[in-house]
Amino acid sequence: MIIVFLFGLISLLSDFVYEGARGVMGPYLSLLGASATIVGLVSGVGEFLGYGLRLLSGYLVSRTKRYWSWVIGGYAFSLFSIPALGLVSTWKEALALLLIERIGKAVRTPARDTLLSLAVIPKRSGIAFGIHEALDQLGALLGPLYVSLILYLSASFRICFLSLAIPATISILCLFYTKRVFGEKELLGSSSLVIKDKEGFTGIFWAYILGITLFGAGMPSFYLLGFHLQKKGLTPELIPLLYALAMGIDALSALLWGWLLDRRGLKVLPFTSLLLIVAIPLIIWGNMKLIILGVIFWGIALGAVESIMRSALSLFVPREKRALGFGLFHFFLGLSFLMGNLLYGFLYERELLRVLYGFVLGIQIASMFSMLWCEKLLRRGFN
Repeated sequence: MIIVFLFGLISLLSDFVYEGARGVMGPYLSLLGASATIVGLVSGVGEFLGYGLRLLSGYLVSRTKRYWSWVIGGYAFSLFSIPALGLVSTWKEALALLLIERIGKAVRTPARDTLLSLAVIPKRSGIAFGIHEALDQLGALLGPLYVSLILYLSASFRICFLSLAIPATISILCLFYTKRVFGEKELLGSSSLVIKDKEGFTGIFWAYILGITLFGAGMPSFYLLGFHLQKKGLTPELIPLLYALAMGIDALSALLWGWLLDRRGLKVLPFTSLLLIVAIPLIIWGNMKLIILGVIFWGIALGAVESIMRSALSLFVPREKRALGFGLFHFFLGLSFLMGNLLYGFLYERELLRVLYGFVLGIQIASMFSMLWCEKLLRRGFN
């Protein structure tokens, strides 16, 4: 489990850099002269690239088997593009660096997740990914706090971004240390599947991808939820605090989700959909207390996405195909997030909140049945 903590530390430092920068990118790009339309378009494209390209990188990782090379290259591109923002003079240069950061994340993620899954036995993969996600989200909390402090002390965006080179460098050094201590040969020989299938993906895998796609399409993003809360009259200062609450809950719940997956298997996954079914109406129509409760439920569900929904793949995906499996997982999840939230934005603009929630309800119920189907297939040992 030491490698899990090392990768968790790397992710903590990395999210410290990314999420710290993300909190001030809007004002910085505005200062450089970018319009709101340009920022919105490129941020949307960047997020889709960050998910969509994982399919290609997962395929290439599976073919080359050079896991550490992809991980180190991806981290280097994404980490050092953020401090470089302190050297740009135009918004076009800044946006190019932001796209490089997203591409770097897409390059490294399938290989990193594969190494994590190979480092632990399947029956402990849930808690392993849970620990990794908890440390990752801790970085997402600390990074924005650090950036706020530096901006308060220096009143300089450039100093703020350049100072992020320190945690970026430490993260890369930790990565090289991890590679040195845990070589590729040791990792590739350390794991076994619950269901063995050397030929390719199982029917369970595709049923699982269906469930993941449905879940993603039925999860409104906090961008949209925050937009709605501002329309309800919440102050701009309060909404980020609610998001911070969700991130903290995400980190804590990831550990619980991992523990549950290792002990109860896939049968715990339908509860993530149930949480969203309860959370969304609380946020849409509730008073302040109910909104807070809804945000907590939303954060718990989010904690499952980056922890047990990833780790579950190690139960039924052959190690030779695992990087591609993670790539497919992230691709369909990202695509479903994109398509679902486009629909939610369309419905919200037309004030069709009941229709919006009806869609969430229906598609999350479908996701629950798909996950139950996966659990049944896995229990029977079907390939």
